Amino acid sequence: MDLPVENTDLIKDTTEETFMQDVVEASNEVPVIVDFWAPWCGPCKSLGPALEAAVTKAGGKVKMVKIDVDKNQQIASQMQVKSIPSVFAFYEGKPIDGFQGSQSPAQIDQFIERIIAQSGGNAGLEEALEAAEQMLTAGEARDAAQTFAAILGEEAENLTALAGLVRSHIALDELEQAKTFLEAVPEGKNDDPIITSVRAQIELLEAAADAGEADQHRQALDADPDNHQARLDLSIALAASGEEEAAVDELLELFRRDREWNDAAAKTQLFKLFDSLGPTSKLAHSGRRRLSSMIFL
Repeated sequence: MDLPVENTDLIKDTTEETFMQDVVEASNEVPVIVDFWAPWCGPCKSLGPALEAAVTKAGGKVKMVKIDVDKNQQIASQMQVKSIPSVFAFYEGKPIDGFQGSQSPAQIDQFIERIIAQSGGNAGLEEALEAAEQMLTAGEARDAAQTFAAILGEEAENLTALAGLVRSHIALDELEQAKTFLEAVPEGKNDDPIITSVRAQIELLEAAADAGEADQHRQALDADPDNHQARLDLSIALAASGEEEAAVDELLELFRRDREWNDAAAKTQLFKLFDSLGPTSKLAHSGRRRLSSMIFL
């Protein structure tokens, strides 16, 4: 499989004799992806070119070497390659990540963004943060958590990465782990809006565990529209299921009916929900305006 001339500095074939130079030593500068393949391997024929394209697109932030396992059985054995394709990422002389089998182009891109971040953010923190956010949005919460953690390894007080790590564990239903990471907030930063937001998200989810299902609260409200506890519990259940706008509506209705009920529970819950949505949320802004107009009527 001949490689394009313009890629020879980024992508090359290597052997057991040149493995130290091409992988271990080279990985002291940028991550090196090692693709174990063989000419008879069907999945290798699609994965290899996809990896090459992604490495080329990364523009020098990673390199790639290809190792034919039939011709280099000793190094394949040392790396405990049991099946192919097998891919490892090296940085500073040691493997830091890897996978086996076919991967989609999106998964390959995520893999490369992740190892760039783990190697110290050669892509830049902003780019790594953006990649992690995209992983989280795409439902790849575990990969997002690893990337956010790698960013924190380089910049321990990066609140965006810390909040992202917490949100990743929230998405994985690992609330206790998420709360543990919140304990790492630097001194004096607990009131930062991005930290307030993730803390409120955890509190809402914990409250939802005791609030019950939304349908049962709707039934209770159908029977008695002045059942304030049912309306409060309904708002909590709605927020936990991602129906934040409906939750805001129910809380505003509760505030309209009895703003002082249960030590102004409606207003307290509204502020917590607004915090969880974050400082840039249009829903939070509109909800605050609606609440203010009701307060000053």
